[in-house]
Amino acid sequence: MKKNSFKILCLLFSLTAFAQQPKTKNEFTTKGKKVSVYTTAENSDLRLTSTDNLVFSQAKQPLETEISVFVEPSKKFQTFMGIGGAVTDASAEIFAKLSKEKQAEFLNAYYDKQKGIGYSLLRTTIQSSDFSSGSYSYIEEGDKDLKTFSIDHDRQYRIPLIKQAIQTAGGKLLTYAAPWSPNAFMKSNKNVLKGGTLLPEYYQTWANFYVKFIKAYEKEGIPIWGTSTQNEPMAVQTWESCIYTAEAERDFIKNFLGPTLKKEKLSNVKIIAWDHNRDLMNQRANVIYSDPEASKYVWGMGFHWYESWSGGASMFENVAKVKEAYPDKGLLFTEGCVEKFDAKKYQFWGNGERYGISMINDFNNGTAGWTDWNILLDQNGGPNHVGNFCFAPIHADTTTGELIYTPSYYYIGHFSKFIRLNAKRVSSAVSRSSLLSTSFLNTDGTMATIVMNQSDKEVTYNLIIAAEKTVVKIPAHAIQTLVY
Repeated sequence: MKKNSFKILCLLFSLTAFAQQPKTKNEFTTKGKKVSVYTTAENSDLRLTSTDNLVFSQAKQPLETEISVFVEPSKKFQTFMGIGGAVTDASAEIFAKLSKEKQAEFLNAYYDKQKGIGYSLLRTTIQSSDFSSGSYSYIEEGDKDLKTFSIDHDRQYRIPLIKQAIQTAGGKLLTYAAPWSPNAFMKSNKNVLKGGTLLPEYYQTWANFYVKFIKAYEKEGIPIWGTSTQNEPMAVQTWESCIYTAEAERDFIKNFLGPTLKKEKLSNVKIIAWDHNRDLMNQRANVIYSDPEASKYVWGMGFHWYESWSGGASMFENVAKVKEAYPDKGLLFTEGCVEKFDAKKYQFWGNGERYGISMINDFNNGTAGWTDWNILLDQNGGPNHVGNFCFAPIHADTTTGELIYTPSYYYIGHFSKFIRLNAKRVSSAVSRSSLLSTSFLNTDGTMATIVMNQSDKEVTYNLIIAAEKTVVKIPAHAIQTLVY
């Protein structure tokens, strides 16, 4: 009898404890919510245009003949850190040529959350890149002690633009930097251009160079969140470039850059490894992250998109594999642009679609932030001192003073305008390959679902969350953001 009484007592205690536990509740509900639809579409005037206001209703099991987007808010993934572009010398020089009215329009277009698309990330260069009017350095050649270090060059165009961008963005932009090449005297080929490697005797000098740059920019009121070790460390370019094998980058971080930042009380500055294409990122991650002494200094990995682009095919699975293997490390898309500039293709829709495809896939594979290349270029796709002319989301015709908005600007805006800092990506899937989708739950409880239609036909689809749905139409070759 006592034994049975004890069992009953235990059962009652268990039931009471269970009842007292806080109930797990879904942080997101469709109850009472309306769906605001914003659309950009080819062969139309729709550009981030409000096109519909919908409501949710009870959903039944979707039929195989129906097309659906499924969102599961309880399945959360990476935290969103922002979207932005690079302030290069080229961008800053062209910006300075604009009228005050056009400068204000430009700044609002990128950095104002209401008037524009709300950029929150900014990348810039340490010394010159191909998108400078010419090669230059912050020190006199041969100055291994960095006694002549000065960022006076940047004070003419680049720093003023960065400061105005920060102000327009509300006083804060997550800013990071990347070097294209050490000085010629530090390199094996004695040239800032065409590759070469950093000579071992200058490893410490070059690590000190990062410190000088970071502190100089911080004195200007521009905090540096992070720096990559080297832009495109496996590319011998006709412009500023420097080669690091995976082992060389690992050892430079482990023995020089990481300890130097720590010594100079700059441990808060994040180190971004790789900063190159998706094709070799797995090998670079394996080499650097498998070394605990190097890995402890590295925030994560940056990557670009230039490895391949054939009919929308790219190596997105490599991003997912790095995230799968090293889930505690960050992923940041650090550069992408459409190359081979042609003024006849300003409005070529495929350029915008390339951004949409890449951003959706990169986010769905674990990327926390996404950074475009030049925020502004001229009517020739420059200036560029080696003739490597490219597209930007916005161009300025310096002969007329007009700004030219390309499809890429609007495609990027479907993400950057509606996904807010610290949002969480949630599970989002589609039932047909003609559509792509990603979803983010903002900290204010709103959801932003981006849907892209790559097909030549209008598509009607269900947006389904739990037992609720709404029916949406998306035009051919269009991108939508659904906010609810």
